[in-house]
Amino acid sequence: MSTLDSLSKSTVIVIDTGDIDAIKEFSPRDATTNPSLIMKAASKAEYKHLIDEAVEFGKKNAKGKDDVLHQILDKLFVNFGLEILKIIPGRVSTEVEARLSFDKEASLKKARHLIQLYEQAGIPRERVLIKLASTWEGAAAAKELEKEGIHCNMTLMFSLAQAIASSDAKATLVSPFVGRIYDWYKTNRPLDKIESPELDPGVISVANIYNYYKKHDIKTEVMGASFRYKEQITALSGCDLLTISPQLLKELKEAKDDAPKKLTVEAAKKLGSEKIEMEEKLFRWMMNEDPMATDKLAEGIRLFYQDTKKLVDFIKKTYQI
Repeated sequence: MSTLDSLSKSTVIVIDTGDIDAIKEFSPRDATTNPSLIMKAASKAEYKHLIDEAVEFGKKNAKGKDDVLHQILDKLFVNFGLEILKIIPGRVSTEVEARLSFDKEASLKKARHLIQLYEQAGIPRERVLIKLASTWEGAAAAKELEKEGIHCNMTLMFSLAQAIASSDAKATLVSPFVGRIYDWYKTNRPLDKIESPELDPGVISVANIYNYYKKHDIKTEVMGASFRYKEQITALSGCDLLTISPQLLKELKEAKDDAPKKLTVEAAKKLGSEKIEMEEKLFRWMMNEDPMATDKLAEGIRLFYQDTKKLVDFIKKTYQI
């Protein structure tokens, strides 16, 4: 039995890619995408038809010249999602543009449009997760969307404050990041020894969120994300879901180590964590007191926005828009 097989006994495996061939290879239940992954996939010749169709759609449906690229981008993200949904039995996550991370109303409009495009293609909203940055405004948008049956995946999550705001919004799923937390500590606290995966700050962050949710009977699912090495993944065995890159899935598939369950509801119930009543002032204060979470949230939004701009520039140059 491979390590991936062992891990799959206690955790739902999700693939983190826009590469259709990689999804076919690993046959996960769900898949996640983001602007960086779509940019990487869009540069491959085999996906040119998805861009061609999106460009044609954008030109036809745009409400004025300034709207053309927005329409193309939305349709392109959905086109990749549609291709992925032909392969997987579960859900695909599609991201709201990072530039809208602090704009609740614009995030709502964008999310509804993405869902409309999926539904026009015959995909029910139950099979789509709308990814929103875990800002206060993102959580506020998720609260309204969930009431409409539009399910949300809260991304760029680095702290318990973000996790609580998201679960208060009744978001379907949260994606706390592991690798980017690890990166921050390696850069900013190089003398802190990370002697085992269980002492990895990213692993600890996800475990804390999982334990808080299970302790307080919170229904929002926890999906660990953004891994740097396979031991980070196996240290979170038992988490509701884990979204993993094709390269690390390959390493797990080739490894033969057992991946015993590390996170359990029973263990979480025995912990003494108090329930926190979250409000905006407390959220902003807790984020202010956490330099890692503040830094990585801001950086993540910037990087996703930069990759979206690269994608837009690629489309503009290729299609003379």
